[in-house]
Amino acid sequence: MKKISFIVALLFSVTLSAQDIHTKNGYAAEGYDVVAYFSNQALEGDKINTTTHGGVKYKFATDKNLKTFMANPEKYTPQYGGYCAYQIANKGKRVQIDPESYQIMDGKLYLFYDFLFIDTLKKWNKEGPEIMQEKADKNWEEMQMGHLEMDNYK
Repeated sequence: MKKISFIVALLFSVTLSAQDIHTKNGYAAEGYDVVAYFSNQALEGDKINTTTHGGVKYKFATDKNLKTFMANPEKYTPQYGGYCAYQIANKGKRVQIDPESYQIMDGKLYLFYDFLFIDTLKKWNKEGPEIMQEKADKNWEEMQMGHLEMDNYK
């Protein structure tokens, strides 16, 4: 019975996660190419190179990047639904991002908010990426299970 309960909880969590994606302008990462980030480039995607994964639309700068994503979408999907990683860690809140503010850490994509005098990537790095990642992982899990306040700033 424990196995069945675990499987049901896991499926419920995956379903929630798939629906909880920041999609400004209808696309993940605000239409930026999530594969390009892994080459240290923040590039806007092109409507010619689009796909849908987990019910979410993605745009890519090149057909090659689209094919790369399609071969392994989980590798390129932004952490924490593409919301600002710092705010997920710090306050457990969904906050929009600046698609040109990002970090690749341990082979994963983290996006951040950066506007005027608020650069959350700098704060993330100052407070320690490993510590912040641990907090964000915990908060994101709690948010997906409905245990934290779910403010949404899409």
